[in-house]
Amino acid sequence: MPSLLKQDYLWIAVGDIHDDAACFARIPELAQADGIIVTGDLTITGGAKQAELVMDVLWRHCPVVWAQIGNMDRPEVDAWLSEKGCNLHARVQELTPDIALFGVGGSTFTPFGTPSEFPEVSFSEWLNACWQRARLYPHTILVSHNPPKDTACDVIPGDVHVGSTAVREFLEEAQPELCLCGHIHEARAIDRVGRTLVVNPGALAQGGYVVVRSNDGQLSAELCRLDLRES
Repeated sequence: MPSLLKQDYLWIAVGDIHDDAACFARIPELAQADGIIVTGDLTITGGAKQAELVMDVLWRHCPVVWAQIGNMDRPEVDAWLSEKGCNLHARVQELTPDIALFGVGGSTFTPFGTPSEFPEVSFSEWLNACWQRARLYPHTILVSHNPPKDTACDVIPGDVHVGSTAVREFLEEAQPELCLCGHIHEARAIDRVGRTLVVNPGALAQGGYVVVRSNDGQLSAELCRLDLRES
């Protein structure tokens, strides 16, 4: 007798929204989405009120949204997301009975002194704590605003890699199936760290997003971009 449990899922992952979610409604796969994943940077140095404006746009299209702070969000956004029950930062959420979704928001230190920056040791501690629970699931997805160091997803002009060494080391050891990241707008790319697929969609306002699928228990991720040219 065939299983009555749902076998196929689709999620939309976006990041670096920076108060501008205007093009979100144009994502063609939205109608099929089981949920939305936000890798960080809902605002531009904004607080809870600005984050709520962005989240309201996303909730309008899908009631299930998992999100976390980026380095540009003030710490109060982290508390507000927790109050709403949709926070990913330093937490493990059950995406399906077989898939754990866990996250680390903010970034390592930048030259710009943005609101939510942390030392590498903090990322190591958060990741290791989350992994104790996430590893119990057959499939795992890490959502890290900061990309892992020395990948195609963390390069800035001048061919300089500015990602997190803690995230890189975690991926090398734990090998989750998928790592969704952001932070570096110009490093829109797909790469691998061992068996972990690493995807940075770039900024939403530039049309970047990721379609994550689970088909009969097999995870996949597709890097997509909206055509924002006027028709």
